[in-house]
Amino acid sequence: MIDEIVRRAEQRMGKSVESLRRVLQRLRTGRAHPDLLESLRVSSYGTEMSLRQVAKVSVADARTLLLNVWDKGLVESVERAIRDSDLGLNPVAAGLSIRVPLPPLSEDRRRELARLSRAEAEQARVAVRNIRRDAVKEIKGLGEDQGAGQDVRRRGEESLQRATDDSVARIDAILAEKEKELLEF
Repeated sequence: MIDEIVRRAEQRMGKSVESLRRVLQRLRTGRAHPDLLESLRVSSYGTEMSLRQVAKVSVADARTLLLNVWDKGLVESVERAIRDSDLGLNPVAAGLSIRVPLPPLSEDRRRELARLSRAEAEQARVAVRNIRRDAVKEIKGLGEDQGAGQDVRRRGEESLQRATDDSVARIDAILAEKEKELLEF
């Protein structure tokens, strides 16, 4: 029973870490990355679709994304979606292709993005600690009649603490990598 609680908690902690990784991938670093445009929605013939459903996104060079739109009628909609986003990008269309140059980030913007990264990492740490707290409460709620003696419960709590420490270490490593990426010129 306790092993099941620990396993579920570890899975949830892993999801929190992966969620942080996805959020930080979307932060613009001045380097071209296809995930930068992943969250954009495009108006396509009266419906909202994700950008990846209407175009192929690839990296042309270190500071340029290249989009190959599959339908000529959607080129303008894709351009508008990129321009209207909060990313501060200015796409250039040529036929079915759209080039999106990434301007270099200013020092202030880099520091602001690093601060946002730290805030996201702290939210992930809090989520991991909340998962641990809920699992510990569940373990402490188990009684002797369920085969959970005091020693077994203590070992379960120690196992949860190790999983928490591991998850927090992974979060810190992801944050350090992102800050390094943001602050390098």
